[in-house]
Amino acid sequence: MSPEEEAKQMRTAIDASVEEYSKLLKLEDWQIFYLDSIMTHDYQAMKDELDALSAAKVGNTDAYIRVQDKWNEQIYNSLHRIFNEAQWEKYLKSGARRDKKARDKRAVK
Repeated sequence: MSPEEEAKQMRTAIDASVEEYSKLLKLEDWQIFYLDSIMTHDYQAMKDELDALSAAKVGNTDAYIRVQDKWNEQIYNSLHRIFNEAQWEKYLKSGARRDKKARDKRAVK
């Protein structure tokens, strides 16, 4: 896949997530802006780190999982700052709580 196709695919995925959370959580315009900005920045940073591992021919899957966990934790914490209490609770119920527990469990190891 070309870099342009990858970028387009990532943009499409981010747009879909933003749309889904916007409807699910009834986000205000400023929250949608921040959500989009956070996801765009952090997913690109995650991709850059994963690409660097791949370019360095790192074969240890734990390294890739650590990078993903680091950036997913960053997104989780950033979203907590922009959602109100009701939105945050709904976000946690939508699967974020389960994902956080899995990240925390891996971090202990």
